[in-house]
Amino acid sequence: MTLDLNTLIAILAMAAATVFTRISGLVLIRYIEMDERRRTAIEAIPPAVLMAVIAPTAFAVGWAETLACAVTAVAARHLPMLASVVVGVTTVALLRAAGL
Repeated sequence: MTLDLNTLIAILAMAAATVFTRISGLVLIRYIEMDERRRTAIEAIPPAVLMAVIAPTAFAVGWAETLACAVTAVAARHLPMLASVVVGVTTVALLRAAGL
């Protein structure tokens, strides 16, 4: 297997961009005064990202995925993010096994 130099540079650049954005968020948040309104907005980001990732699949594939998306949305309101993802994956697997 050979590694193209352009591919390696692209991978390293994407890794650097990812690390930079993660670290800069942690550094910059120190300089922001966290009132209740900002804290609520920041806590709403993970469920919003989850819905943005699964919504296109929900409306483009089939009934099992659409129902699992709805179940995941409800679970995301009440459970931690990882548990919501597990609930969604389990739901779609069970619905597909049931023939939906």
